[in-house]
Order: sequence, then C-alpha cells, then structure tokens
Amino acid sequence: MNTYPKAWSLVLAAGEGSRLRSLTTTPAGVAVPKQFCSLQGGPTLLDEALQRARAVAPPAQVCAVVAEQHRTWWQPALSALAPGNVISQPCNRGTAHGILLPLLQIMARDPDALVLLLPADHHVQDEATLMHSLRRATTLAMAYPNSVLLLGVEPEHPDTELGYILPADAGSAGLSRVRRFMEKPRLEVASALLDQGALWNVFIVVATARALLALYERDLGTTVSAMRAIVARGRHGGGGDELAGLYQALPSVDFSAAVLEGQEGRLRVLPVPRCGWSDLGTPQRVAETLLRLHNAGDPMRTATDDCPRINLAAQYSLACSTRGTSLRMGYSS
Repeated sequence: MNTYPKAWSLVLAAGEGSRLRSLTTTPAGVAVPKQFCSLQGGPTLLDEALQRARAVAPPAQVCAVVAEQHRTWWQPALSALAPGNVISQPCNRGTAHGILLPLLQIMARDPDALVLLLPADHHVQDEATLMHSLRRATTLAMAYPNSVLLLGVEPEHPDTELGYILPADAGSAGLSRVRRFMEKPRLEVASALLDQGALWNVFIVVATARALLALYERDLGTTVSAMRAIVARGRHGGGGDELAGLYQALPSVDFSAAVLEGQEGRLRVLPVPRCGWSDLGTPQRVAETLLRLHNAGDPMRTATDDCPRINLAAQYSLACSTRGTSLRMGYSS
C-alpha cells in the first residue's frame, strides 16, 4: 500500500489511562499506561497504532509523542522510529500542548507537512474500514488545505462516556461542516444525538500542519511563540532546560475543549462506518470489546511466558474471578 509523500503520522502516546488502572496494574503495584498493554496477548495498542501510522506516512515521517515518566515502556517500544521522531514531553500539560510540541517539531522539518493525529490507546476490530477512511481523509485534506478534518465513527449505541460530533448538512466529497461538539452527555441526550446523526469523536485528525497550527493562534498564540523558539534552539542542540521550564509554567489544556470548540467553521468531519472502534477507556468497555470479538469467533489469546506485556482480557477475567462474579457477557476464559 502506497504512502503519501507529504504525510506525517503523529501517534499520541503520552496518556496515563487512569480509568483503566484496575486492569493495568502489575502485581507489584505499578500502573502501566494502557497503550503499552495488549488487548488479548498480541501486539500492544501502541503497536497497532504504529501500524496505522505506517500505512499512511513514509517510515521516516512516523512520529510519536510520549511522556518522559513513561520512558521505561516507550523506549524499547519505539526503538524502530527514526532519530528525532520520538518527542518526549517533560510532563503532562494536557492534549493541546501534547499535540503542539510535536506539531512545531514536524513543521521545523517540513513546513508543508500534512499531519495525521492517531491515538495510541484505541482498539479497532475492522482495521480495513478505518484504514479506508484514513486514506480518504488524507486525500481530502490535501484538497482542503485550510480545513481541519476530523474522523467521526458511526455509533453502535449511545454511550455517556464518549464525545460526539454533530455534523451539519453533508457537503461535497462526503465531508460535513461541524455543527457542535458534545462531551459525555447524559443517556437521553446521547440517544437524541444519535437520532440527529451524531458521530463518536475518536480524536483522529487529518490536516495540513499550517491549518492545525492556525487553530492554536486564537487563544494560545503566546505559548506557540515561546514553544516555537525553544524548538528552534533545540534543533541546534539547546532548549532542553527551557522546554522543561516552559512546561512547568503551562496550565493543563484540553485540545478538544480549548482548541477545536468555537472554531467549528474551520472544521470538517468525515463519517467512518462502524468498525468495532473502542477507546478501551473503562473495564466495562474492555468487556464490551471482548464480547464483540467473541461473538465474531475470535477466541481469547493469552500471553506467552516471554511476553511480559499486560493482557487486558486475562486481567479482566482474573478480576471477575477474584470478585466471585462472571463476565456475564457470554465470554469465558
């Protein structure tokens, strides 16, 4: 499968996965961020995200943003990436800054870059369907260089723990303008949103680097200027201590709430057919995903002795056994 010469894939791998810690904590009490775990003993969620990234961008243009405190896990996992393509944040200051730092680093190398943002901690059952949409969005982003394209997955049911994108009337090429966002609505509101054609916001974004950066200029222009100067000095061997100092002074800022919302006129959404997507954000969502796989005839796989990564399916089964309950979803270990 051919990649896009101007495409840069940015895998977002700095999250903590705190809502899933009951399944991602080792016997020694160490909480492993879920992107470094496996759903059923196979590749980690990060590995799966990197596969998607490599299907769109050339190998030298696949990047990942990580958290310095997770070095134990990401250093071996990302050893195959090109030098300079692993961007480590000194500390967590929210998704807005977690995207801005690598975006500026990519732009310093390629001002005309087309950037694909991919979360590293999601599971997709039907990768072919998602990949078709990723490639379509990449092609469309080149045709609409001033717009930021969001992928919205067709919901399978109302979910009060997810975000929604409500499209306006469909425009050309299957793209719709964005009418509004809604984060974690009540059940009755989520059901009403589905009736109106709302899509799950899966945090997959495709746009030119310039279009993405333009979203930041409205409210975060000062931070953009400071971080851009540090990135420029970093390319000449400096800036490390400055970056740490800047991060210490930054507030935590959410990308969806602070960067996307209120700028709907610059956004477009591309619907993605149902593809078995899940953010695996909670034990219940892990259970729902395992049930879907089980019903599709995919048996539970267990990790081998030489595979130290956490197996979420096995952890969930163990948790149920410990509590003296069943999975109650037609799924057995």
